[in-house]
Amino acid sequence: MRQAIMTAPGTVKIVEAAIPEPNSNQVQINVKRIGICGSDVHVWHGAHPFTSYPVIQGHEYCGIVSKIGADVTDICEGQLVTALPQEVCGKCVPCRRGNWHVCDNLKVRGFQAPGCAQDYFVTETDKVIVLPESFTLEQGAFIEPLAVASHSTARAGQLAGANVAVMGAGTIGNFVAQMAQAKGAKVIIGDVSETRLGVAQNCGLAHGFNPAVEPLSSAVESVFGTQGVDVVFDCAGVQASLDAAISSVNKGGTVLVVAVFGQRPQVDMAVVCESELNLIGTMMYHHDDYQQAVERLLVGDIKTAPLESEHFTLEEFQAAYEFIDRRASESMKVFIDLDRRTSP
Repeated sequence: MRQAIMTAPGTVKIVEAAIPEPNSNQVQINVKRIGICGSDVHVWHGAHPFTSYPVIQGHEYCGIVSKIGADVTDICEGQLVTALPQEVCGKCVPCRRGNWHVCDNLKVRGFQAPGCAQDYFVTETDKVIVLPESFTLEQGAFIEPLAVASHSTARAGQLAGANVAVMGAGTIGNFVAQMAQAKGAKVIIGDVSETRLGVAQNCGLAHGFNPAVEPLSSAVESVFGTQGVDVVFDCAGVQASLDAAISSVNKGGTVLVVAVFGQRPQVDMAVVCESELNLIGTMMYHHDDYQQAVERLLVGDIKTAPLESEHFTLEEFQAAYEFIDRRASESMKVFIDLDRRTSP
């Protein structure tokens, strides 16, 4: 089978590898679609803080179950599935209290463990999420970033009736904003890319702003008036977005950091303390977040089609990253299609 390996920042090689066989409690998945994530792009640039090389990337994906282990009874061959990418120890303090997604020995497939950028991928049944037959391959690959949005919005607490700002309108920011809106919040979303703001508009996010033209504080006043903003999600991951979030949120409000920062930011702790802010981190998701992502997408609370930007074959994996570099402000979700091949 084909396998895509990032051997070093900026270099992806396609190699031949043996097809992995499932053990008794695993399934083999014929991978069909992979989404390239912002965190993957950090790895491409050598800027991800927790990834070394070589690495097989890929953690946003869906495929068809092609083989099941001898003891598997609740999953069938031919089903459309995706799966959680975390490998955890089950023994550390976070795992013992149910917070296995922040396991002390966490490995994430595609970063610290081999990912799914290959024709066939094997995973444990307790990680597998069976998808509705009506889902497209793209929708299946979107479940992972939607689960991020599910988990991060849950971390923010009660959002019904809240005023929410989202900094960054990439895929994660877009989904966080859509999820917050679906949970009853009034939402504004900011990005320096007019293309991304246009996609947000097409997804039903009516209040967009460009922080390079209009600062967050001004956008908050325009939309929320004297009520201000209760929760700010930083999905941009740059110093300016964090500064704006901390300085603009209501006293006693919440700043929730969703983005992976390529460079370590500075935090104005004087403002955090004086305004008694809740500064909250969020890490990935639980199994329930995947299920909620599926349910929200199935009932139509979330729109994904406007986010689909471009498709590449597995052989074009490196070209996909180069495309993202060239068109960073104009592209949203770029997919790798393993069910197509580049002609030799």
